[in-house]
Amino acid sequence: MTSTQIEKALAAAVLAPSPHNTQPWLFEVGAGYVDLVLDESRILPVADPHGREARMACGAALLNMRLSLRSQGLHVHWKLLPDPGRPALLARLRVGGLEAPQSDEQLLAAAIPRRHTNRRPFREEPVPVAVRRTLRQAALREGAHLMVVEDPARYGAIARVLRLAEFTQRQDPGFQSELAKWLSREPARPDGVPLLAGGPPPVTEPLVLLREYGASEGKAPREYEQEPLLAIVVTPHDTPRDHLRSGQAMQRVLLAATACGLSASFLSAAVELSPSRASLRTVLDGEGYAQTILRLGYSDAVPQTRRRPVSAVSTNAHRVDG
Repeated sequence: MTSTQIEKALAAAVLAPSPHNTQPWLFEVGAGYVDLVLDESRILPVADPHGREARMACGAALLNMRLSLRSQGLHVHWKLLPDPGRPALLARLRVGGLEAPQSDEQLLAAAIPRRHTNRRPFREEPVPVAVRRTLRQAALREGAHLMVVEDPARYGAIARVLRLAEFTQRQDPGFQSELAKWLSREPARPDGVPLLAGGPPPVTEPLVLLREYGASEGKAPREYEQEPLLAIVVTPHDTPRDHLRSGQAMQRVLLAATACGLSASFLSAAVELSPSRASLRTVLDGEGYAQTILRLGYSDAVPQTRRRPVSAVSTNAHRVDG
């Protein structure tokens, strides 16, 4: 594994999504391996007090790194939570020789820089059955289940949970104060969510409410799709290992969606509030734990939010072979 190969993999890793674009990852690079470490200083104490979403974000970064290395023709080994005495060490990745990449790995790796969260309105255009099947298979590849919500009764029940959770967070001073810290008017800020990344105000309130990201000055109201495709990443358990697996599954789904021409955004309120998450478990008939909820559909391209440079999140790069 050369320095060029690992730099390319780390550049892909930092493009993963994270709550409020906090980027809660650190990479410790050694001879032939990379350790993925949770940056606990970037866990959101109100929205994510137990670090579940932060671990998912790190799982997404791990998948990006894996796909980048595989697209470069390298065989990759990884182990989750390799040191019980160091819970912040989330994964260790090693390269074990050469191996030709599969076509889907190349396709997904190419989608990494094109994947962006899209909070704008989607077109009223259904997602084909074949694409839905592709997204389900993507989650299964990483040991999770993607529940595409198609039953009208279940859709309505989930939409009600989403609305209540979103209204609750809008009325929570602690949550709003935390969110404000991660909103940015500074174009050069390398983390957080720029105000321009938020969607325009709706003309009429849609069935599925989106998170409000600050003021909407300069944005003309627009109609949002009334019933976007909802997909929930579900795991059988709710341990740190499940969070890492679901983060990898989430990212593989998002990259597959990007490759299929879909846009996506997150409906996070319902999985951040304990009562709402418990309600989702009831709606899911105890089938598992909802880790993230995605809104999927077709829309115009959006600009990428900024990321911290690899040099700011990695250490010991001089130890890389080559």
